[in-house]
Amino acid sequence: MTEVSDTMQASLALLAACFGLGVLARWSGKFPDGTVPVLNAWLLRIALPALVLRTIHGLTPDPALFPAAASIWLVFLVAAALALLAHRAGLVTRAQAGGLALTAGCCNTAFVGLPFVEGVAGAAGLEVAVVVDQLGSFLLVSVLALPLAARMGGKGLSTGEVLWRVILFPPFIALLAAVLMRPLTFPTLLDSILRRLGDTLSPLALFTVGYQLRLGALRGRAVLLVTGLGYKLLLAPLMVASVLRVLGVHGLPYKVTVTQAAMAPMVTAAILAAEYDLDGEFAALMVGVGVPLSLLTASWIWTVL
Repeated sequence: MTEVSDTMQASLALLAACFGLGVLARWSGKFPDGTVPVLNAWLLRIALPALVLRTIHGLTPDPALFPAAASIWLVFLVAAALALLAHRAGLVTRAQAGGLALTAGCCNTAFVGLPFVEGVAGAAGLEVAVVVDQLGSFLLVSVLALPLAARMGGKGLSTGEVLWRVILFPPFIALLAAVLMRPLTFPTLLDSILRRLGDTLSPLALFTVGYQLRLGALRGRAVLLVTGLGYKLLLAPLMVASVLRVLGVHGLPYKVTVTQAAMAPMVTAAILAAEYDLDGEFAALMVGVGVPLSLLTASWIWTVL
């Protein structure tokens, strides 16, 4: 277990370092104004599609884990419903509702979740965590999160225009390509290229979030931040635990899935929020505060389970 724990520590240390470098980069004033749009374009149009294409293509899911993966979708649907209700009640702006739905509803099951689960549950737990991540979070981004972001930040786009944006979204194209090419075996060189491109997603994403983080953005958003993280880090895993109990899921799949649901907001969700002008500063706060905090809350939840 010591070797596995070292792996988790190294992965989380890399995330922390990239996040800190992003904060320092903004503080230095040496980076151009177009830094964030350029990095977001790389992440959404190159790194994420490469990761989706490689992982979904090689995925051999266990049908028994479908309820576990579906529970991650439930976290998003409830978060989106609550955010939209808050907007209709006049409690938050349309942009805040979109940013809240994306960040409170999407779980960081990959960049933080996978190394965490590997550290506490070993290889057996990691197998479950990968399925929850790929069938849960990966598919969720293209099928639900992107359409919501396009609708909330689309500034009057019609339904057809929203659907067209989804169809042309590079990760969604990569998802379809991965499914269609499942009978084929990727050449070693292609697999290596996709892996290297996908590996840039995590460090660059955390760098971008750190670069956008402004503690001054807390002004007027403190209650919203506490509400969003309260749902994401505590209520969401409690809801998933209850649902999985009813569905008869138990043992390691139960513990790993609840722990994945307790992970911090997804970095890609924050990038989508910034891309569609859904209060990117708030989204960066959700991730910047949520990632370190989730390591504490998820550890406590794992211990309780």
